[in-house]
Amino acid sequence: MKFTRTKIEDVVIIEPKVHGDERGYFVETFREDKLDEFLGYKINFCQDNESKSSRGVIRGLHYQLHPAAQTKLVRVIKGKVLDVAVDIREGSPTFGKHVAVELSEENKKQLLVPRGFAHGFVVLEDDTVFAYKVDNYYSPENDRGIAFDDPEIGIDWILPRVELKLSDKDTKHPMLRDAEIFKKEDKLYE
Repeated sequence: MKFTRTKIEDVVIIEPKVHGDERGYFVETFREDKLDEFLGYKINFCQDNESKSSRGVIRGLHYQLHPAAQTKLVRVIKGKVLDVAVDIREGSPTFGKHVAVELSEENKKQLLVPRGFAHGFVVLEDDTVFAYKVDNYYSPENDRGIAFDDPEIGIDWILPRVELKLSDKDTKHPMLRDAEIFKKEDKLYE
């Protein structure tokens, strides 16, 4: 596995080694020991999730506040997405900045989105299957979101606005300046 820090160094691209021939392929999609060694700390993933979406669907920007904050390890099984992580840690030198990475069944890339970040993606192909691990269970009382189209964040979602499909919930998120964020005193990794 190859681990690469992005322009926001806490967000990491993971590229597993694909072993393939005329019969198909084999790939290790998760190695706890290698991830722990690279990061220098341990993440205890507790749940796997999967969603299927059509082209143009945006899911996000989502996060859970402390003490239910989540690290996500995301990947695409089928299809293609543009995956986005936004730094929402008060006082961070990259606060409000984002990383956008194309994840697809072809490139097999994964993105590690740590606690303290909002996460979202736009689906670029029909019937895309998206999978991710989390290190904390869903907590409705801590569930929050930020507007996907916040001009201060400035995410280029690639597709024209008329093609985007959002849930009712995702159309009502506040702009980052009005959102609840991670405070300096929050202990994100304990």
